[in-house]
Amino acid sequence: MGLKINADHARFRKIVRGRIKENLKKYISKGELIGRQGKETVSIPVPHIELPHFQFDHRSTGGVGQGEGGDGDTLADGSVQPSTGQGVGQHEGQHGIEVDVSFDELADMLGEVLELPNIEPKGSERVTSPRARYTGVHSSGPESLRHLKRTYKRALQRQVSTGEYLADNPVIVPTREDRRYRSWKVRSEPETNAVILYMMDVSGSMGDEQKEIVRIESFWIDTWLQKQYKGLETRYIIHDAMAKEVDRETFFHTRESGGTMISSAYRLCADVIDAEYPASDYNIYPFHFSDGDNWSADDTRLCLEIMNERLLPVCNMFCYGQVESPYGSGQFIKDLKEAFVGNDKVLTSEIPHKDAIYRSIQDFLGHGR
Repeated sequence: MGLKINADHARFRKIVRGRIKENLKKYISKGELIGRQGKETVSIPVPHIELPHFQFDHRSTGGVGQGEGGDGDTLADGSVQPSTGQGVGQHEGQHGIEVDVSFDELADMLGEVLELPNIEPKGSERVTSPRARYTGVHSSGPESLRHLKRTYKRALQRQVSTGEYLADNPVIVPTREDRRYRSWKVRSEPETNAVILYMMDVSGSMGDEQKEIVRIESFWIDTWLQKQYKGLETRYIIHDAMAKEVDRETFFHTRESGGTMISSAYRLCADVIDAEYPASDYNIYPFHFSDGDNWSADDTRLCLEIMNERLLPVCNMFCYGQVESPYGSGQFIKDLKEAFVGNDKVLTSEIPHKDAIYRSIQDFLGHGR
């Protein structure tokens, strides 16, 4: 019976997974998953799942409601009256459920739908981290690691061998000597680490709609890269005419009114990498989002210089996403494309609206770097 339940549960999960994949593009563009994320899972509303139910065979000539009888004959005690109005419950409702999906599963579905290749980490894997591995069972240890199954198994063996076990009254009482505890060893394992550095223009031309697009896209980028790397760090830089590092909450909810000097963000990004993330040990991913406005052509030339000399030599790739704004000129992406034509490390994407996020993710992550 248990095996059948497990098989049914696996089949249901497969159906749900297929339904999520069918609607993944909608989930990406609407951003409805971001507010449902927990520490390890995200809650996904899955509509239109037909629930199992019994129904009568319409070909049958007998059964409930058929046979002899006439108008006005009493059924049961006659207390239930048919509904004649247009009120509640007139039509069948749609069935919807919410399922918790791990970020690993979500990343797998994202990779399948967008056909994203797995990333091949560059550099050496010299960064190590201690990991505890349970390797056996001991007769002593902390109570938090008591192995209940082994403890009761040991108590049962003892009671059977001593004749204390009674089949008519199968009570098993473990003694102190019966207790068994999990044991572990700490090992240092190689770990490929990565860092994402998000940069965003927060000048007056970047409104709430543009920031929402960045917020949604960064959620999916994080989800994919967390699947690829065991150790992933995220840093946030905002800029108008000046750049500064902030936390995630500030990153998505700050709006300034000054001008725009993109070079300030690129310089700060390079400084953070130089100080904390050696290229030999980290896979480095800078992502910059703006509406394409920059203060001057001179500052754009400075941006290109910083990219060539400080960022591109150490990064897996440099990603620039241009979010369309009614106030932005959109010039910066043209300058990048012209300066880095044929350079496969510089990836650009135009994001005019939320529906374009789906394609933009593929622009950035579809190269397997």
